Amino acid sequence: MERRVALAGTARRLSKLIGVRIVAGRWRGRRIVAPRDERVRPTGDRVREAWLSIVNPKLPDARVLDLFAGSGALGLEALSRGASHVDFVEIAPASLAAIRANAAALGAGDEAVVHRADALDFVLRLGADAYDVAFADPPYDLGIATRLAEQWLATPFATLIGIEHRAGERLPGNPDQRRYGGTAISFYERSKA
Repeated sequence: MERRVALAGTARRLSKLIGVRIVAGRWRGRRIVAPRDERVRPTGDRVREAWLSIVNPKLPDARVLDLFAGSGALGLEALSRGASHVDFVEIAPASLAAIRANAAALGAGDEAVVHRADALDFVLRLGADAYDVAFADPPYDLGIATRLAEQWLATPFATLIGIEHRAGERLPGNPDQRRYGGTAISFYERSKA
């Protein structure tokens, strides 16, 4: 199962939910919800676990950005593993409702801030090193992953960013790319200068 929001439906669709499991940390094993919508594709447990294992050393006390947040699973997993703060950026009403419900159910409190915004517009306003870690799981096949990577290359708004995309899509620059079946995650990390 994969994840993402192209355009999600309305908050009323929250009655049709699928479960996603928090893999590790203080909320390990807890289930959160994602809107059931063909345009929402939650990142599968296996891919999410691999992704978070790669960034795990950078998570304690990290400022995290979860772009195209969907259910909020990546950001909530980061909080579960010790991040100090996560900003969730999403535009779809049903996904926004799911993120807020999930954060409340887990007791995330002020550690989780939800922004209703277009993710590409949101990052355009950021300066270099605004975040320690960023996750991005944009809709596939629309060129958004490439545009996001180009924006990060121009202004590295996070020390480390992982961008999920279809395995056949080539992103700019020289990312460290990991493949999981038809899914790939391209990692970009700012040099320590």
